[in-house]
Amino acid sequence: MATPTRGRPRSFDREAALDKAVRLFWSRGYEATSIGDLTTALGIGAPSLYAAFGDKAKLFTEVVQVFATRYGGFMPRALEQEPTATAAVRRMLREAAVEYTRPECPHGCLVMSAGMNTTSDEVAEMLRGLRNRNIEAFTEHIQADIDAGLLPADANARVLARYVGTVLQGMSQAARDGATAAELTTVADMAMASWPSWSATH
Repeated sequence: MATPTRGRPRSFDREAALDKAVRLFWSRGYEATSIGDLTTALGIGAPSLYAAFGDKAKLFTEVVQVFATRYGGFMPRALEQEPTATAAVRRMLREAAVEYTRPECPHGCLVMSAGMNTTSDEVAEMLRGLRNRNIEAFTEHIQADIDAGLLPADANARVLARYVGTVLQGMSQAARDGATAAELTTVADMAMASWPSWSATH
């Protein structure tokens, strides 16, 4: 009698499988996550994985989209909901301290860490593009505050946006290295202490 092969289970839950893939790539990074790791975590065979998600790069692209919606949405929400860029940046940094250290999730930010050491130009470029689009969004909001007189006229929106992105990346790596939410909240507050007109706007 032939030994049954592992395939796609009849009750296959694509969303649940995607979330498992998110956490695996988030924890290990793109390069260190193998197809074998994915099939084990998702509980399906390689043919079923390819049929459901395409190749590893295509699965990762979908994973990044799920991560952005399910776990990384605090950044666009802050930009959308806060009345000023200053308030949005402060909220983002303080929420990042919590989001990057959730005990039930891998630490840090997948978009910032999963592409480290990757040999895939496609993956590296996709993640770089996402990070740079965040910088563009930060720049737009900061420039609006400058134009409205809420920040000094000589403030450089692009440099400030890069500052925010750099702090977020540092917080992400610190969380992966074991920094606590309390420590990162203090880092966020220290970062905002040097923000232009910080004392004048609060």
